[in-house]
Amino acid sequence: MADDQVIKLLEEIRDLQKQHLAKYGEALQNQREAIANQKNNIRRSRRTLIVIGVIIVALYLYPAYLGAMFSGFRCLLRR
Repeated sequence: MADDQVIKLLEEIRDLQKQHLAKYGEALQNQREAIANQKNNIRRSRRTLIVIGVIIVALYLYPAYLGAMFSGFRCLLRR
């Protein structure tokens, strides 16, 4: 009778270990997906920052370009 109880207990331990291993594999897969998502988000945010930077630089340089262009016209008109 004691042997039957030991066998049942060992079988339960084995089954729990199998479940634990399956859940651990799931957790690892979820972590891989989370890391891939984070990498994609980092790439997307870098692109967004570059675009915003280009827009800001263009907004600051455009008035200077217009000023230089109009000052050239003024010089032509004065002659």
